[in-house]
Amino acid sequence: MDKDVKILVVDDEERIRRLLKMYLEREEYMIDEAEDGNQALAKALTNDYDVILLDLMMPGKDGIEVCRELREKKATPVIMLTAKGEEINRVQGFEVGTDDYIVKPFSPREVVLRVKALLRRSSQTSYLQTETTTKDVIVFAHLTIDNDAHRVLADGKEVSLTPKEYELLYFLAKAPDKVFDREQLLKEVWHYEFFGDLRTVDTHVKRLREKLNKVSEQAARMIVTVWGVGYKFEVINE
Repeated sequence: MDKDVKILVVDDEERIRRLLKMYLEREEYMIDEAEDGNQALAKALTNDYDVILLDLMMPGKDGIEVCRELREKKATPVIMLTAKGEEINRVQGFEVGTDDYIVKPFSPREVVLRVKALLRRSSQTSYLQTETTTKDVIVFAHLTIDNDAHRVLADGKEVSLTPKEYELLYFLAKAPDKVFDREQLLKEVWHYEFFGDLRTVDTHVKRLREKLNKVSEQAARMIVTVWGVGYKFEVINE
């Protein structure tokens, strides 16, 4: 790696912060800490972290609110730490832009593996490895997806996406004109069964369209709603 990976660990329990810090520092990651939601948001907005490990239940601002406010400004990857039985909260977490979640009590080694997986997928760390030749690229008239670099260009301008927004776009774009229902997208992109709660897909599609539309109206129009079914990626050449 040609740059230091910086991670923010947010939890109101000092012992959990200390445990995560110890394991993550073994991977030579730089660790910063926050003990509540207000402190976490302030640090997340003023620093550029590669990953944020964010506790769901905290005094003051909870993890949901922190993530919601963060997503208004930044696409920093977020892993939510949740307790057992907080199913509804996890659904809310994905809706506001959480990229992954880990259920307490957790194995610190699992956390390290999840962080590594998210770093690989993350658009924030796409330049850790530089490729002299790009092999996995999808090119359309108004949209280019460079999967080697996890980079999206709309009409030549880079679009900043969260890892999940990127994965959703890439998944749809790999199969133009194929219609996917929400259950399929939840299974393929989120790898998680929501027992019928489908709002996460709609929320991410809406956010993805908004980000694309700021750069290219034509690119945003490629994500098409198929009423009563789901979504598809439609190639626009005009």
